[in-house]
Amino acid sequence: MASEDTPLMQQWREVKARHPDALVFFRVGDFYELFNEDAVEGSRLLDLTLTSRNNGGSKAPLAGIPAHALENYLRKLVGFGKRVAICDQVEDPALAKGLVRRAVTEMVTPGAVFSDALLESRRNNYLAAIAGDAAGESEVGLALADLTTGELTVRRVPWEELTDVLGAWQPAEVLLPRTWELFPLPGAGTATLTYRGDWLFDPRGAAEELCRHFRVANLAGYGFETGDQWLAAACGALVGYLAEVQPAGFAGLRPPTVERAGGAMVLDEMTRRNLELVETLRGAGTDGTLLKVLDEACTPMGGRLLRRWLLAPLLKPDHIAARLDAVDEFFQGDGMRRAVRDALGGVRDLERLAIKVGAGRATPREMLALATSLDRLPLLIDALGNAKSSLLSILRDGLEPLDDVREAIERAVDPETPVSIADGGVIRQGHNADLDELRSIRDGAVDWIARLQATEREATGITTLKIGFNRVFGYYFEVTRLQADRVPAHYHRKQTLANAERYYTPELKEWEEKVLGAEERIGSLEQRLFAELREAAAREVPRIQRVADHVAVVDVLAGLAEVACIRDFVRPVVDGGFALEIRGGRHPVVETMMPREEFIPNDVKLDEDARVMILTGPNMAGKSTVLRQVGLIALLAQVGSFVPARAAHVGVVDRIFTRVGASDNLVRGQSTFMVEMNETAAILHGATPRSLVLLDEIGRGTSTWDGLSVATATTEHLHDQVGAKTIFATHYHELTRLSDTLDGVTNFSVAVREVGEDIVFLRRLVPGGADRSYGVEVARLAGMPETVVARARQILQELEEQSAAAAGNAPDPAQQLGLFDGGGLPHPAVDRLRQVNPDALTPIQALVLLADLVKAARN
Repeated sequence: MASEDTPLMQQWREVKARHPDALVFFRVGDFYELFNEDAVEGSRLLDLTLTSRNNGGSKAPLAGIPAHALENYLRKLVGFGKRVAICDQVEDPALAKGLVRRAVTEMVTPGAVFSDALLESRRNNYLAAIAGDAAGESEVGLALADLTTGELTVRRVPWEELTDVLGAWQPAEVLLPRTWELFPLPGAGTATLTYRGDWLFDPRGAAEELCRHFRVANLAGYGFETGDQWLAAACGALVGYLAEVQPAGFAGLRPPTVERAGGAMVLDEMTRRNLELVETLRGAGTDGTLLKVLDEACTPMGGRLLRRWLLAPLLKPDHIAARLDAVDEFFQGDGMRRAVRDALGGVRDLERLAIKVGAGRATPREMLALATSLDRLPLLIDALGNAKSSLLSILRDGLEPLDDVREAIERAVDPETPVSIADGGVIRQGHNADLDELRSIRDGAVDWIARLQATEREATGITTLKIGFNRVFGYYFEVTRLQADRVPAHYHRKQTLANAERYYTPELKEWEEKVLGAEERIGSLEQRLFAELREAAAREVPRIQRVADHVAVVDVLAGLAEVACIRDFVRPVVDGGFALEIRGGRHPVVETMMPREEFIPNDVKLDEDARVMILTGPNMAGKSTVLRQVGLIALLAQVGSFVPARAAHVGVVDRIFTRVGASDNLVRGQSTFMVEMNETAAILHGATPRSLVLLDEIGRGTSTWDGLSVATATTEHLHDQVGAKTIFATHYHELTRLSDTLDGVTNFSVAVREVGEDIVFLRRLVPGGADRSYGVEVARLAGMPETVVARARQILQELEEQSAAAAGNAPDPAQQLGLFDGGGLPHPAVDRLRQVNPDALTPIQALVLLADLVKAARN
């Protein structure tokens, strides 16, 4: 501490020492001030004017913001991934002896944000914690919490899957042991990485922290098992971190839910990106995504749940069937669906409201919003009254009306309540006798003062006399300067203005004290009554959260049925079989961007006898659309949604893998082809016979023969070794000859029609392979200069003629091995090899035979 520091700066340094990695917003009057290094960084990030403050003979850098504008600046800082310590005055300046005491009342970090202005209503804001033996080794424990909804989930994750899991959850902040600072964290993306001492992640200490927080003797009741030490470590570290970011205490965090492998599909980054599930390939907003098409949820928590469902399709047919039964019942029952959605229309964000109530943050209007939402529950329960499906029945029976909570709020809070409790008028008339009496005293005094103005005008003859009030000077008589000479002697001057004088009288002062005394007591009593109401509601937060969970699921199921009605989706058959058969399948997003009659549906069938489809056709014919729509239909079916098709039969897939498009990663020194090979390698290592593999153009980033070789070997591996259902869209027409040698390969193409020099894209799948890519025609359609197109046609014709001539002069097939020879005449060397018995050869004979075969092969 600098010896010349003022008391204020000493106080700031003490706070900063406890929060060295945060910007300290230090409350001084009506402003939040940033000092020293915080001021320099804050002025740069927030475009604030950097000034200085006298600090006992030296100058301290200073930047400040108005307190009322705090949220606007916090939004920017959270976007930059910064931590902010809000240091408020925690005692009344009027009662303080010396410097007003200050303390950090809240830490705002990317993963610990509570203000609606800083959050997206239809997207969770996750804080993650990871614990394990060491970065990069074996499994880790992963805990994920959304502090705005109270959700807390833990799971074991193999290190090699961490990228995919984090990518799906997309936490805003990740908490890590300090010793992991030297290791890159895969899959963190744009998340803020926060490091804390390794002791916080100690399994035993973390488990004790969890038991203390949730007031239990052990964690077995939450599903923790022997060997889950890193789950407890991650979860306990996260809960311990809450004590830092919420020093005033945090209520509403739910007991942890332990997720085990095998319940939901893990979607890798390529699949999430290529199928454009929740973000487009451009990464800007949800327009053009599957989420945008499907989101007919009426409530914010329904919208958040739908997003989570899309990123974690189910793997168990019975769980999928339960969702499909519920969607089907809503789909068939128009009346029930409309009634449910009407009831949901008035429901606000119960999850986040419950957290605000539990944390003591709920404003009077938010308490009313909670009551208004609960008022819709009886309507929702009635709408579900005749539900037959097992899932809807369970949800209906779990919907508690919570009339006691709603009635308590409605009895206490005025329907016309202001935004802030400080504005007064929050508590309803008739709720508290003492409050009503104080208000009567205040209102009577105010009425008397209002009548006094007329009385004094008549008594003094000053027609411009009026009574005014402000918080500094209280009540006063105001008289213009022109009539000041007529003011009676018993008026006492209070304030002089440019054009008027202000006065008071003993009588006015007496009534002012009655008004202000009553106002002060009213304010204190209203604050106490409101705090008691909020505390009573906080005790019911677990009940509110259970209801919110049920409401969200009902909302998503009814929304999926609404989409099915609007978009003409059908219920898929989902089972544990291998086959994937789609009749009249459509792309759920693309079809929304064009008139229904213009989208051409297609049939696709993959089964054990035909598990690999080689899909050829010209550019722009729609091969990529077919690939994506197959992946989306399979995913939708396992989410529990109806699908865009005339009919669909989906055997549950354990993973969906996609490799679409071309990109590079120059930062890591990876070319387009290297990225393509990395993605393909990940698929070949991760796919199983139960997977769905969708490939678009493998091997195009290198020479033709290199690329064709890689594409061929990849297809053979998927067919022979993996056995996964595969669609491979390609311009390597040579791959279609694989159907001659591999039993499970079929060929399909996207049909086109040539009309003179033009081509018409029919966008329909037909059996057989294509023999042309029509690249020159597509170049013309793209607007290439006509001279370039004409020259390209000329070159193409010359190359085709050269190829035909070369084929005419080719050696006899009996003298040449082909890449795809599966029939025809054998090579003499091969013929001779078939006749050799290697066990009967001496070493000398083997060497002579090898020399003869080499000579034959070279001829």
